[in-house]
Amino acid sequence: MVVEYAIEFPAYGQARASNELRKMGVFVSGSGVRSIWVRHNLENFKKRLKALEAKVAEEGIILSDAQVAALEKKKLDDEVCGEIQTEHPGYLGSQDTFYVGNLKGVGRIYQQTFVDTYSKVAFAKLYTTKTPITAADTLNDRVLPFFEQQALPMLRILTDRGTEYCGRVDQHDYQLYLAINDIDHTKTKVKSPQTNGICERFHKTILQEFYQVTFRKKLYDSLEELQKDLDDWINHYNTERTHQGKMCCGRTPMDTLLDGKSIWAEKNLAQI
Repeated sequence: MVVEYAIEFPAYGQARASNELRKMGVFVSGSGVRSIWVRHNLENFKKRLKALEAKVAEEGIILSDAQVAALEKKKLDDEVCGEIQTEHPGYLGSQDTFYVGNLKGVGRIYQQTFVDTYSKVAFAKLYTTKTPITAADTLNDRVLPFFEQQALPMLRILTDRGTEYCGRVDQHDYQLYLAINDIDHTKTKVKSPQTNGICERFHKTILQEFYQVTFRKKLYDSLEELQKDLDDWINHYNTERTHQGKMCCGRTPMDTLLDGKSIWAEKNLAQI
């Protein structure tokens, strides 16, 4: 009964499982529930979900509401912890703010970064402020026009919980922009900005391969001049620099996106 209940309600902890089983006439303490789970390799939420998925694959059972909710919770937790499930280009984008530095005569420079989590195609635009307007402007100026040109939808965006991304929909420019364009918003875990791992890795790359190199070679006196060189590097990153990730497999991000368009076309045709 304890094992069956763990698969039926995988999101329940040992204390709640013990209480619920007691209502069914099965008297076992919370620690007793855990000891049984350990013997059957069910001691944590992910293992119980794995057992549920295996049962679905073997027996083809119909999922209950509690099981569906547990699977959806795992999907969301995976996303905010950096374990991104991405089905096709445009399925999930990752956006973050990167502090570039202080440019003499210009002031503080911030970069709005957007990376498609499937293809790793990236966009970057520079600003002198970090606000909801600049976050939305990057999507409006660079990201959405590109995906519209490629006939791909942008379904969801993952960000941290910075003030430029989060706020009341009716009073926040970024939230309003997402709502107008029917884009879902996923946020990282509280006090865990590193969970937006896709952008973090891209920021490390752009710092080492672009900013640290170009600031040694050239003195910039305007944001426009730096943006022009940044655009050239982004074009190289997207179309010439190969990646070894599980989606790219040695291809460039743009090649990966173009190949992935067929997946979206198949899914869209199936929905129609």
